[in-house]
Amino acid sequence: MNEVIDCPRCGDLYIKNAFREVCPKCSRAEEELYQEVYAFLRKRENRAATIERIVEVSGATEEMIYRWVKKGRLQAAQFPNLGYPCDRCGAIIQKGKLCAKCITEIDQELKLHDREQEFSRTKQELQQQMYQQTYHTKKD
Repeated sequence: MNEVIDCPRCGDLYIKNAFREVCPKCSRAEEELYQEVYAFLRKRENRAATIERIVEVSGATEEMIYRWVKKGRLQAAQFPNLGYPCDRCGAIIQKGKLCAKCITEIDQELKLHDREQEFSRTKQELQQQMYQQTYHTKKD
């Protein structure tokens, strides 16, 4: 069942669907901004433009540009200064959800956690072995 909600941009009511986060009117306005940004970036002298420069020239917000890059509408390979923030630290990246630094840190933390668990398991096994040692006497 469709849900009627307020548009987060303009406040108008619209029927929410899986494809749009805003009402049709705001969606059209956003699409026009996208076309303007894309036309700006297609010019050879603007291909290396920064996000700040694009925002200044087009009027699109940084969040819109981040969303377009994340969805693949603006290819980071074609426009090298475009990207979106890492979900963990906020550094600008061009693919994935995490930057290389955060991936390395998380990997190191996971390896440390695994070593600690292995040490704990080994320690527990040694303690069990110590307590299980018993002395038996020979029955005559």
